[in-house]
Amino acid sequence: FVVEGFMDELAYAARVDPYEFRRQHLTRQPRLLGVLDLAAKKAGWGSPVPKGRGRGIAVAKSFKSFVAEVAEVSVEKSGEVRVHKVVCAVDCGRAVNPSTIEAQMESGIVYGLSAALYGKITLRNGRVEQANFNDYPVLRMDSMPVIETHIVKSTEHPTGTGEPGVPPIAPAVANAIFAATGKRVRRLPIDSEQFKNM
Repeated sequence: FVVEGFMDELAYAARVDPYEFRRQHLTRQPRLLGVLDLAAKKAGWGSPVPKGRGRGIAVAKSFKSFVAEVAEVSVEKSGEVRVHKVVCAVDCGRAVNPSTIEAQMESGIVYGLSAALYGKITLRNGRVEQANFNDYPVLRMDSMPVIETHIVKSTEHPTGTGEPGVPPIAPAVANAIFAATGKRVRRLPIDSEQFKNM
């Protein structure tokens, strides 16, 4: 989250498109560059987004797999962040079961969005206030974005697909929020209060 958020800030400071900025810095990381290019292409990076929306991009390597995600978001007047679409590209070596890879990426994105948007733990009198899903919300069906998963064709050894969908989603959403509102998100979970009446 920190690295990919900071990469976006560096791109903005350098007046370079966030996708192009990452491309310039991944010349020695061909597999990361491959997923970055694929996700950007499939998401239509550089094409206009509907009014009030922004796109953000992030990459990550985990469990020897490479993932890039593009999130398209809007921020309501209430401050609520709405994720409309996520495009994911994954290079996990040879795809033994593409359906499983797709399911794992989608579930990782849902898990990561739940943490990024709602994963707040509060304490009162030394005790955690959240006890179960009634007071610790997770992403529900009505908040679920459209997710596209694209698998890089590879002859490399198969690698992990359990968790690699999680790390890029929070920074992709935070970077999209900046694109939509001009406000940076530097802590998680994302505090909707800061976006009220924008």
